[in-house]
Amino acid sequence: MDISSIASAFASSQASQTQTTMAAKMLKMNAASESAIAQVLESAQKNLQSLANTGTGVGQNVNITA
Repeated sequence: MDISSIASAFASSQASQTQTTMAAKMLKMNAASESAIAQVLESAQKNLQSLANTGTGVGQNVNITA
């Protein structure tokens, strides 16, 4: 093998290693965002349940012109 083919193979190897590393980081970020979305949905459901316990007519006469 000549020097240029060895250098080319090495450069390709480094590029694929970088791509693999970036893909792994993206997967971790995706998993973290899925967890955060699940927490937001759970909080929203708890808030809706607490609003369901309010009295009749609450919030009907809200002034939104300000």
